[in-house]
Amino acid sequence: MYHLLSAFIALNKCLVYAQSMLDEKDFQRKADAAFDDLKRRLLTLGDEHGFDVEGESGKLEVIFEEPEEAKFVVSPNTPVREIWISALSTSFKLGWSDSKNAFVSEKTGENLLEVMSRVVSQQLGQQVHL
Repeated sequence: MYHLLSAFIALNKCLVYAQSMLDEKDFQRKADAAFDDLKRRLLTLGDEHGFDVEGESGKLEVIFEEPEEAKFVVSPNTPVREIWISALSTSFKLGWSDSKNAFVSEKTGENLLEVMSRVVSQQLGQQVHL
């Protein structure tokens, strides 16, 4: 009986997760809008602080030469409906939050712009805001 109850609970959790997950088109639309906004803000900040921003195929790369060489990568992961950030030897995974109307890190509660502001600030050694 315990195994049957465990299987039911696991199935129920999967169904709740599937219902709350964005469909692919909705995710792509929200991710594209977030990427366009992030890229525009990063380009402005890059001009002010001397780093490059490149973007193609739905992926953004932030390239630093000073104070030390580094590359941050921001990319959508459509199968799991998340935006992934690789920066400062760390991976950040942000899922869509209806209540915040933004992609948010479940671990920290930060939205995409807040995470990127923090990691760019750490890389540059000075506080910046996107």
